[in-house]
Amino acid sequence: MVKKVMRDGQVGVLISHGWGSGFYTWGAPLQAIFDEKLIYLIENEKFDEAVEYAAEAYPEVYTGGVHDLRVHWIDEGVEFFIDEYDGAEDIVFKENVNWITA
Repeated sequence: MVKKVMRDGQVGVLISHGWGSGFYTWGAPLQAIFDEKLIYLIENEKFDEAVEYAAEAYPEVYTGGVHDLRVHWIDEGVEFFIDEYDGAEDIVFKENVNWITA
């Protein structure tokens, strides 16, 4: 079970908005996008510390996108996926996807 940061019924999720390299979409494990310490560091704009922490906590992960991480607060239970284009990640909610049935 992945531990999540909760505030007012919402879950903190980290995504990288910068061009060039993503975070989750570039190999960070699911736990990393919900990581309590990483969320704290990003919210407090301690980006260099966040890079160091991510490299130590997740040594297999490319940390190039950590400086561009931002916290998004999503209602608990809402389904989503993280999409990426040229390194810039975005949250896509299940309710906004028009599935096609064969």
